[in-house]
Amino acid sequence: MRSDRAKEGLQQAAARALLHACGITREQMRKPFIGIANAYSDIVPGHIGLQRVGRAVEHGIAAGGGVPFNFGIPAICDGIAMGHEGMFYSLPSRELIADTVESMAEAHALDGLVLLTDCDKITPGMLMAAGRLDIPSIIVTAGPMHSGWYKGRRLSLVRDTFEAVGRYQAGEIDDAELAELEIRACPGQGSCQGLYTANTMQCVTEAMGMSLPGAGSALAGTAERIRIAYDSGEAIMRMVNENITARQIINERAIRNGIRIDMSLGGSTNSCLHITAIAHEAGVPMQIEWLDEISQQVPQIASLRPSGDYMMEDFHNAGGVLAALKTLGDRVEDNLTVSGHNLRELTDAAQVYDDDVIHPLDNVYRDSGGISVLRGSLCPDGAVIKQAAVSEKMRRFRGKAVCFDSEEAAMEAILADSIPDGSWCVIRYEGPRGGPGMREMLSPTSALTGMGKEESIALITDGRFSGGTRGPCVGHVSPEAAVGGPIGLIQDGDEIEMDLDARSLELLVDEQELARRREAWRAPEPKIKTGWLARYAKLVTSANTGAVMESYTP
Repeated sequence: MRSDRAKEGLQQAAARALLHACGITREQMRKPFIGIANAYSDIVPGHIGLQRVGRAVEHGIAAGGGVPFNFGIPAICDGIAMGHEGMFYSLPSRELIADTVESMAEAHALDGLVLLTDCDKITPGMLMAAGRLDIPSIIVTAGPMHSGWYKGRRLSLVRDTFEAVGRYQAGEIDDAELAELEIRACPGQGSCQGLYTANTMQCVTEAMGMSLPGAGSALAGTAERIRIAYDSGEAIMRMVNENITARQIINERAIRNGIRIDMSLGGSTNSCLHITAIAHEAGVPMQIEWLDEISQQVPQIASLRPSGDYMMEDFHNAGGVLAALKTLGDRVEDNLTVSGHNLRELTDAAQVYDDDVIHPLDNVYRDSGGISVLRGSLCPDGAVIKQAAVSEKMRRFRGKAVCFDSEEAAMEAILADSIPDGSWCVIRYEGPRGGPGMREMLSPTSALTGMGKEESIALITDGRFSGGTRGPCVGHVSPEAAVGGPIGLIQDGDEIEMDLDARSLELLVDEQELARRREAWRAPEPKIKTGWLARYAKLVTSANTGAVMESYTP
């Protein structure tokens, strides 16, 4: 056992004494030590229920013959951090999470890991740690939140609060209704109700084989979640006994299957960052082109919020991840999963219970997947767009640029309704390095949608978007402005053209003029010069590589 190096032999007498101080018996000392990386938090709705989930995991580990050890992991709620300086910390926290799990697992020589998570950056950070460590590991999520309810209609966070800001600004709702939406949209624990980033990554995790069947969509606070947690505790003990490590599961097939479920459901563009980073940590040589290749091979068979009207509860009741994968048929690759069964066995046993939610292949929403990777003079290294959330009218769009060097400046102009219809709202210097931290742009995009501008104004940024974004919003523009990318050379009035069918994004300025601008361009002063974000900004890589940290080279 890995843990023997911390508890066996004469020289480890002091370590054994400290373990005994934790209540460990002599009999337990001979058993595998299993870490429970618990991202429980009182301030993150997706994580407030993880203590009970963790107890069920402990019972499963003990029943399987192991010794559970809980330790804490940081968690940020993107919705609470949105729209202010807090969002600088969101994406960078993914690296902190992976580093913290690595530190605890290595320092205490743990034999296996159960990773308790739920929300946007926490789940990918946990998967990155699993791939990096390559020890037996399993993901256990808390699950999606139930929908809210108001005046006979179901509510979700993004559509009924973030977008409500724009509706309020447009005079469609008053103070009283806004207050009711605030208190009713999120009725309790769980990740936000639609296929936003948190739930996208939960579905990706199950499709990759790193969580048990049903874990991608079973609702938070239910007995089903507790049973999945208990079974996960037993499963990690089987994995330890059989030495099934993370990289035996997180391989090229798993990464491609994760992309397939994302594309087929119309998931969050943030998955492009996270799946790339997970592949990097697991030693899988993924290219960004995989995203677009798979998008063109896999149809979109479901339409959940924000692009559709179904919620995660509908998707789960319709059969969930395995039913969707079964529908895709031979497009999905067989692979080992943490359940002990191959993915093909699991999908063979799955069933679609509602084909209004999970469409059959002869009645798909669109022939290609929900996300497109764009290329062109404005994004030589790529950009991404959630095409599933773009109307037919806006799939090809040409307009003049209105440029902003921060999210705050753009938001002020949007709420003042000072951006002309037919324009591109350009938000730059918000990339991984320039942000720093590549802030999500849910406030601007939701305000545009709430004001009815999703078919008259397009948005482009070297930052990123929430999974709740809808409309013609292009993100992850690479190279970013802070390193001299073309987005930093755009001037007000320049014309930009997007063609989703051609997967192109062009800055319609001649090369001679761009060369002149490039010669005059100077790198801006860093926005943050102290604390760990200053270090992050110096080491983080581009969005097209997953915004991972550069490896140290002396």
